Amino acid sequence: MAITQIREKSVAMERVDVVCSGPKDEEDGDGGLAVAPAKPKLKRPPLFKVVLLNDDYTPMEFVVDILERFFNMNREKATQVMLAVHTQGKGVCGIYPRDIAETKATHVNQHARDSGHPLLCEVEPSEDEE
Repeated sequence: MAITQIREKSVAMERVDVVCSGPKDEEDGDGGLAVAPAKPKLKRPPLFKVVLLNDDYTPMEFVVDILERFFNMNREKATQVMLAVHTQGKGVCGIYPRDIAETKATHVNQHARDSGHPLLCEVEPSEDEE
C-alpha cells in the first residue's frame, strides 16, 4: 500500500508541475496566460480585366464562339460583348485575379491563332474591385 500512495503523490506532483511550470512574465500583463498571436489580415488579390481587341478580319460569329467557350457566356451576353468590341474597339470579357486572367487570354490567343484569325486578347489592371 505504501508504494501505491507514493505513486499517487508522485503523479499529483507531476500534474502540479505541468500546470505551474513556465516563465512568469509580469511585464506582459497577461497574468501568465498563453496568448495566441493575432491572425494576419488577408486582402483580396488585385483583379485584372480580360479584354478582346477589334480587328477587321475576325468574323463576329467566331468572337461570339470564343466568348461562349472560354468565358461561359450565354449567346445574348456574348453577342453584346462582341458588339462592344466591334463598335468601341475593345470589350471586357471578364474580371479575374491575375493568373486566371492571363491564362484565359493565352488560351483565347492560342485558339484564335490555331483557327487562323488575328483576334487579340489582352489583360489590363482593373480599377474597380468586384
